[in-house]
Amino acid sequence: MEKNEWVRELLDDDKFHDECGVIGITSPGQKNVAKDIYFGLHSLQHRGQESAGIASNMYGNINCYKEMGLVQEVFNDDVMSKLPGDIGIGHVRYSTAGGSKVTNAQPIVVYSKFGSLALAHNGNLVNAVAMRNQMEDEGYIFQTDIDTEVIAALIARNLRNGTIEEAVQKTCRIAKGGFALVMTMGNKLIGVRDPHGIRPLCIGKTENGYILASESCVFALQGAKFVRDVKPGEMVVFEDGEMKSYMYGPEEYRMCSFEYVYFARTDSHIDGVGVYQSRREAGRILAREDKEDTEADLVIAVPDSGTVAAIGYAEESGIPFGEGFIKNRYVGRTFIQPTQEMRELSVMMKLNVLRENIEGKKIVMIDDSIVRGTTSVKIAKMLRDNGVKEIHMRISSPPVAYPCYMGIDTPDRDKLMAANKTIEEMREHIGVDSLKFLPVNGLKSCIGLGDNICTACFTGDYPVELIDQNYKTNKLFNDDRMVGEYDDIHAEDSKPTL
Repeated sequence: MEKNEWVRELLDDDKFHDECGVIGITSPGQKNVAKDIYFGLHSLQHRGQESAGIASNMYGNINCYKEMGLVQEVFNDDVMSKLPGDIGIGHVRYSTAGGSKVTNAQPIVVYSKFGSLALAHNGNLVNAVAMRNQMEDEGYIFQTDIDTEVIAALIARNLRNGTIEEAVQKTCRIAKGGFALVMTMGNKLIGVRDPHGIRPLCIGKTENGYILASESCVFALQGAKFVRDVKPGEMVVFEDGEMKSYMYGPEEYRMCSFEYVYFARTDSHIDGVGVYQSRREAGRILAREDKEDTEADLVIAVPDSGTVAAIGYAEESGIPFGEGFIKNRYVGRTFIQPTQEMRELSVMMKLNVLRENIEGKKIVMIDDSIVRGTTSVKIAKMLRDNGVKEIHMRISSPPVAYPCYMGIDTPDRDKLMAANKTIEEMREHIGVDSLKFLPVNGLKSCIGLGDNICTACFTGDYPVELIDQNYKTNKLFNDDRMVGEYDDIHAEDSKPTL
């Protein structure tokens, strides 16, 4: 295992990871909007810790700075002084498409005779390889290996035949997958959400302007009022203090369910659903599923992702909630040499067992998911070594059996424990006395959006055709389709509304 791969394994905690968070702010008349973006990125740091970047726009002139590291490591007063402007966008990244290197950090800035465009992207396209291959055959040269640059190149290409609004809509009609985009060009801030609404994006109103952000938790720090979520298939354009809305495609709502399970911060609201309440209800449903089957002395959580569900389980079951682990919050960015001894100690570097709370007890341990299962094995052993009598493991999501191709960093299917073992085999491998998962119907119930969620990582029911996964040597798009085959179909939908 390479050194950087081991570091990622240490930091990942055997979890899915959302690839990034985006923010855009327009504040007419203000000249240092980058400062507000900096603080906004702090609120989104949980969505990506590999790189951070800000692009500022002053009268159409764009300055951009991005680097590997956490937000507070990348930016300082000197850097911020070189990012003037009253419009800006920001990005934090955890790489899914494209390697972990500074050339793949965002925002992406494209310079053309039509002006400068800065773009930041949350999500993954399932047809990026097909589009990129065709564009390279036509002579395009790409500087990165991320799908964000493909989007930026297509927008620049479509600017030849229309306005920025038209170019973005044409591009988004052929981009397939999950995406939330923020961009700036000229005196405009633009936000776009994919037609399925897989990746989140919401709107806030400040005293002087507007904010676009991956999560509503950004708004409190900015003193902003939540306005609404961007609709699936919608583009919003902010110019001179006003907002216009364009529906560029039909709404086929399939919000990513893992936002509620794990990704989003617990104080966020996404598409009208509170993340905290969703996770709490998941725990309650788990307890109701157990009924009288499980006797235990204590409910504990694998911190922090299982904590809210554990609270719900305890409330519903009547079994007291207590702490079983103390989390070391400063293990973060450890780059020591990955010896075998350090690999074995990786979980204990992050979690210590609170022995006096759990010794001799039967416990229910709540976690949000099992991916590869490697961390679950180590945690179960730690509990056994500290005198736990019985371990009843409960997972506040269904078994993860399929990879995600729309914006989540997921192992191949042969590395997903639930894809290769029965639940009983998983229980035996992990070393717990019982193992139960939240059913898919329970997941839908706790989120409260019915079938309007994506459950592909649990069921294999993907909301879009996985074009790149089937892409060989044939061109899937001719030039007409590349520039937007749906223009006439959705001409009426493309009219702006105030």
